[in-house]
Amino acid sequence: MAQEGWLEFRHGSGVFVRSSLPAAPESPELAAEYSLDQLIGELMAKARKLGAPESVVRERLRRWLALTPPSRWLVIDPDPELRRILIHEMRPALKLPIDECTPEEAGQPGRIDGALPVTVPSKAALVRSLLPAAAELTVLEVHPVSLELMAHLMRYPPEHAGELVGIASRWKEFLRIAQTLLVAAGIAPETLLVRDATQADWKRVLEATSGVVCDAVTALELPKDVFPLRFTLLNAQTLAGLRQHEGQVTASACAL
Repeated sequence: MAQEGWLEFRHGSGVFVRSSLPAAPESPELAAEYSLDQLIGELMAKARKLGAPESVVRERLRRWLALTPPSRWLVIDPDPELRRILIHEMRPALKLPIDECTPEEAGQPGRIDGALPVTVPSKAALVRSLLPAAAELTVLEVHPVSLELMAHLMRYPPEHAGELVGIASRWKEFLRIAQTLLVAAGIAPETLLVRDATQADWKRVLEATSGVVCDAVTALELPKDVFPLRFTLLNAQTLAGLRQHEGQVTASACAL
């Protein structure tokens, strides 16, 4: 009877036999909801036949929903450009798709369902305050300075002190940090060519530099005759930890 559509599930009342078959839903969304209602109705009817109390059925449903394997990673940060860089660096190391949102969006009901939330250390306290108490949050270990960048900087002072050095990124905080780092390493401020990659003419004169300090995303967009000094946020150890965590939580959920 259930397979033919004769059973009707009424929330709070029970399962009833229809007097006539319902019309087929017109949209795919309604059709999916209709099929889901049928499955839930069959479940409740069988549970009552077994004599299972409704409170036990609810609790078991909650448990099974909690054991659902994660379907995606969720990068949480207020800066869309930082999210873009993190996703770009994470994607090759992970199997699950990667989603993104702001901390405020992450706090909305259902937004983190089925997700593995991650954020950077500076935003961890804010994100935790907005997520449900039981939500697990992974805090990324951000690589402060790439070995490639430091090795390249070593050859500048003093023999290359007059060369132009570029800095390019869409992430404004990257521009600030890189500029501070280069000046601290002995590069004269007047030899720095800082480019905001959100601007239309950001590639102008970069070919005159001996190298451009940039993030992993901007490195792919540099002119071909420009030498990239790629600054990565996540090192191999951090990515390996994410990959291991992904495998563990997926395997545990499936085993249960």
